[in-house]
Amino acid sequence: MPSDKIIEIKSLTKKFNDFTAVDNLNLNVYKGDIFGFLGPNGAGKSTTIRMILSLITPTDGSIRIFGQSLASHRKEILRNIGAIVEKPDFYLYLTAFKNLELLGRISGVDVSKRRIMEVLEMVNLHERATSKVKTYSYGMKQRLGIAQALIHNPDLIILDEPTNGLDPSGVKEVRDLILSLSRDHKKTIFLSSHILPEVEIVATRMAIINKGRTVVEGEVQSLLNSGKLLVKIGVENYQLALETIRNSPWNTALEPSDGVGIWLSVHQEDITQINQYLVEKGIAVYSIASTRSLEDYFLTITQGNE
Repeated sequence: MPSDKIIEIKSLTKKFNDFTAVDNLNLNVYKGDIFGFLGPNGAGKSTTIRMILSLITPTDGSIRIFGQSLASHRKEILRNIGAIVEKPDFYLYLTAFKNLELLGRISGVDVSKRRIMEVLEMVNLHERATSKVKTYSYGMKQRLGIAQALIHNPDLIILDEPTNGLDPSGVKEVRDLILSLSRDHKKTIFLSSHILPEVEIVATRMAIINKGRTVVEGEVQSLLNSGKLLVKIGVENYQLALETIRNSPWNTALEPSDGVGIWLSVHQEDITQINQYLVEKGIAVYSIASTRSLEDYFLTITQGNE
């Protein structure tokens, strides 16, 4: 487990009159994380992000970023954060280069031409630097938004639904960019998204929140491997294997069959024992594949907390 906390949230609460949007939320993001921030609509994700960015004030609780209190070190902290919240806006009749130059001046950052071209290359838009933004596709505008967030070389990047509205090609471009920012540029990324398969591909750690509270937090693969997995066992003699399992301690774990492999819902530690059991019974096992998607896990967690 990394030792450096980039974001530390304790007992964070936000009330709007009688409505509690965020309720005693706790969260930890570590240096180098691609941190997936997940939850159903209305769970409090956007409200939490706005509090992290100091756009709204918490009702209670604390936020520490880079080891400092956001309440008392707001300016220093925000200088080292880049963010996209909702859809990025640009001057459509100006070029991408000119947009970044102007936006840098507005934000008080002294941006060199070299730095502008560096970030445009990072988001794979350097060849379109002199094209007017009105000629850009929606996916290109999203990547330009990420370039805007990178212009001052922040250590922490916060992306709120960066693939919203993109086609599959655009989603892949943003996914590859996120991986590159983490791997090649050593950025810590806080990623809120409802496209769960994409989060599963890129995130190293995640939290799922529901009704404003943290339901679960941890390493993505460890969480997905907890609980029961859906396992397909490929065997040479399907009927014999099926009958063998029906007469075994795992009889109750049988799932509906596809007539090709044996499907079981079991814990990870059972898989080796089942394989050994079948082999001892003279059944040749040629494949074992376990599947549990983030979407399955997400639904299990959130529906169990309704």
